Amino acid sequence: FGTMAKDKSAKKEVVSREYTVNLGKMLHGCTFKKKAPRAIKAIKQFAAKMMKTNDVRVDVKLNKDVWRRGIRNVPKKFRIRIDRKRNDDEDAKEEHYSYVTSAELPPEGFSFLGTKV
Repeated sequence: FGTMAKDKSAKKEVVSREYTVNLGKMLHGCTFKKKAPRAIKAIKQFAAKMMKTNDVRVDVKLNKDVWRRGIRNVPKKFRIRIDRKRNDDEDAKEEHYSYVTSAELPPEGFSFLGTKV
């Protein structure tokens, strides 16, 4: 009862978070020639779930980073930054959209990285 009101208010704020996405797990058993396109779809689906927005836009640099090693050799893990931004379009169906970019990885790698708000 009380959590529903909290979720609605939390959804409205503009926020930015960093996540580590395990693409190896998401693409397990996927055909080689569909790996990179499915990785982009998986990232979009993950961002929609985390930010509770249906409108997810992927940065060009992130797309190039996923595709850098070809269609079949997608990185196993990926560090992404998701920004929930206010939609300025008058015709927009939703109040917010999510913008996904690739985040900087520290020199020590993925160890001890959590979600940064």
